[in-house]
Amino acid sequence: MTGNFAAKRLDNPRSIRHNQTMIEKVEKKRLAILRVLAEVNRPLTGAKITDELAVTGLDISERTVRFYLQDTDRAGLTKNMGKRGRVITDLGRQELASSRVFEKVGFLSAKIDTMTYRMDFDLETRSGTVVVNMTVVDAGRLLEATPMICRVFEQGYAMGRLVTLFEPGERVGEVRVPEGKIGIGTVCSITLNGVLLQYGIPTMSRFGGLLEVADKKPVRFVEIITYDGTSIDPLEVFIRSGMTDYLGAVTKGSGRIGASFREFPAASREMVLELAAKLSDAGLGGFMRIGGRGQPLLEIPVSEGRMGAIVIGGLNPVAILEETGNRVFSRALAGLVDFDRLFSFQELPDRIPDFI
Repeated sequence: MTGNFAAKRLDNPRSIRHNQTMIEKVEKKRLAILRVLAEVNRPLTGAKITDELAVTGLDISERTVRFYLQDTDRAGLTKNMGKRGRVITDLGRQELASSRVFEKVGFLSAKIDTMTYRMDFDLETRSGTVVVNMTVVDAGRLLEATPMICRVFEQGYAMGRLVTLFEPGERVGEVRVPEGKIGIGTVCSITLNGVLLQYGIPTMSRFGGLLEVADKKPVRFVEIITYDGTSIDPLEVFIRSGMTDYLGAVTKGSGRIGASFREFPAASREMVLELAAKLSDAGLGGFMRIGGRGQPLLEIPVSEGRMGAIVIGGLNPVAILEETGNRVFSRALAGLVDFDRLFSFQELPDRIPDFI
């Protein structure tokens, strides 16, 4: 994936710029390796990949290439064929395709608007489609991590309480679950935008960030990336760069979790509160805090005539996989699924064994 970030660090601007630069370099090299494998379309050794990259003007040592290949193997983007080398998988090709799609779209905010208008979930009948994120992982590793995933839900750090599973070969948007893997779908917080829009309430998605919590209460945003200045979901960036602390949040009540900041017309506050309660009853509760009319929320100022809200990140439950040493492939705003397909996170331990 590629993208230009409009990022801010509330307590150290230089730190976030350094993190962005490092992330962009890592993504550029990883995509370059995948592109070589895709274009050649046959197994290549690390040495051969190094030579091919040199031809394109990218000077990466063979040792570094091997390091990246180990990472792409774990993520299911490449497959080790032994002495013959590596081949790119379907998931790897999708990663390349997605990066190009984002480049064409330009900004994440455009995709947010598109998904908001495309979903058709009816809150009253609890039917229709909702926006989901997709994470691809080994079924066995998902089962091992399920207790911690459930704790993220139980502690209220998840977008609602519903999930779904996808079999190998199933596709959500541009993400296809490869053989030997399982897909877990979590409700994307953009679903809230779509529901509110159906009631005539426009949503301004300002930024995604890392929210510091202490004693299970939100304290402040310590990292933010604005949606109109990036083509990568902010939470994907923070998860991949190891900047989250869900383990601390669920075990000690203090850590860093993914969240976003939204704005609504101040006149809609009572209706937003009413809809937030109904969404929670439907298993789609994602509002962590709703501010007052024209009042700052966690020191974040809002525009005149508007109010702010903090919304839980949809990828939060599966982000715990990365923190427990399981490299996974995650895509925010992956696509739309029917609401009837979702089930309570409490059913995960019983459903996952069917995929092993």
